[in-house]
Amino acid sequence: MVKFTPKEIKFLKANEGCRVATSADDNPHISPVTYYFEDGYFYFATDYDTKKYFNLKKNKNIAISVDIYNPGKHKGVVVQGVSTFIEKGSEFKRLYDIFYKNFAWVRAMAWKEGEAPFVKITPKKKASWGIG
Repeated sequence: MVKFTPKEIKFLKANEGCRVATSADDNPHISPVTYYFEDGYFYFATDYDTKKYFNLKKNKNIAISVDIYNPGKHKGVVVQGVSTFIEKGSEFKRLYDIFYKNFAWVRAMAWKEGEAPFVKITPKKKASWGIG
């Protein structure tokens, strides 16, 4: 498993938005998502009718970029990893409670088990810059 430095962890926990890249049939797709970082894993929610969901069903490989662009002070972490879906059970409930507490959009657009899954990213490679 990839190990993150204390400064990378602080950066990843201080942010909530990233871009995820998926691919199926040699057609790359990138989209912004809200993420939660915990114990070296990334989590985000998606809908069953999204391109990223269909891509991840075919190809579990994923890349994410958490970065802040500020000319001369650009910083970020890029991760390549594998995805798994969390669709029900105690882990779904735990993640849902975390997302509900932390993100207003979840409180405004609540959902239940079976309506939208969480995606767990297990990092396999990483690169970072500007974090120190």
